[in-house]
Amino acid sequence: ICAIGYKLGGAQLAYLTLLIWAMPSVMIMTAAGILIGNLESKDLSLDFTRFIQPMAVGFVFYAAFSIGTKSVVTKSGIGLMVFAAVAAYFIQSPIVFPATLLVAGALTAIKYKAHPKEEKKPINLRWNNFFLWAGVLILAAAIGGLTKSLPIRLFENFYRNGSLIFGGGQVLTPMLYTEFVQYLKPVADGVAKPYVTSEEFLSGLALTQSLPGPLFSFSAFLGSLAMHSRDYGVVAQVTGAIFSAAGIFLPGTFLIFFMIRVYESLKMYRPIRASLEGISAANAGLVTAGAILLFQPLDLSALNISTTIITFLLLAFTRIPSWVMIPCGLLLGFLI
Repeated sequence: ICAIGYKLGGAQLAYLTLLIWAMPSVMIMTAAGILIGNLESKDLSLDFTRFIQPMAVGFVFYAAFSIGTKSVVTKSGIGLMVFAAVAAYFIQSPIVFPATLLVAGALTAIKYKAHPKEEKKPINLRWNNFFLWAGVLILAAAIGGLTKSLPIRLFENFYRNGSLIFGGGQVLTPMLYTEFVQYLKPVADGVAKPYVTSEEFLSGLALTQSLPGPLFSFSAFLGSLAMHSRDYGVVAQVTGAIFSAAGIFLPGTFLIFFMIRVYESLKMYRPIRASLEGISAANAGLVTAGAILLFQPLDLSALNISTTIITFLLLAFTRIPSWVMIPCGLLLGFLI
């Protein structure tokens, strides 16, 4: 979306396009985060989300299936997909995701001779947008480390993860789960706890699936609940949502400005084209591992297993849109 805006009207139109594209879903997910936080504060049950939590896992499994069937077509690709899934499952650290993509890309890049030669174009690099991206990353990390400000740290966290992702929003899901649920973060009284619970994470992920616009709007939901989990007020929750959404969307925008001028030239190089096979296969493996990790906190009940499987089958073999499926899941949660 940003690239289209940039080609048509430069950076200003790209930013405006991004804002118009993301704003509705970001606002809705911010409101959802505030609502769920308030319900929990009043000790009200969130059992009405019990159907959409396994449904969210079904969506992630389908994303892994969709990526795999489209991009994994060779034996080496299947091997790299399995390698990525195993690595992400057993090494539950944020660093495993970019490391796996780099290793997988490098392993298929050595097969560059299988790709036909193309006439190379001169690469005219303009480094200003690259330096802008790197400068914001370093500055956010430094300010967050010095001030311990949670909104700044949320911005840095999302900005860093948004900088490392290759592919669609579903690829980001396991990275965010590791950062926001599995990694314990200290709070003022010395107690360590996650930013959000696995139930909150899955509920927000499911709600995002039912909205138009980018899946990255999930960041606003997580930012809002992260501020709530530290007992800040509603204004702070909105601030956390804004900082989180800005953090997830900006790095891709800055890098698009940098890469759009050189990507066509880079594709002329056979190792670059060959590396895409490994990166795509690793993406499928990472999303598969993410789906398994997301399912584990759920009870191993017939309800959760069947709901996950039915959601996957509906996505794979019917044309029922997600914006119909998720509200139906919420309605079942209220009725049953």
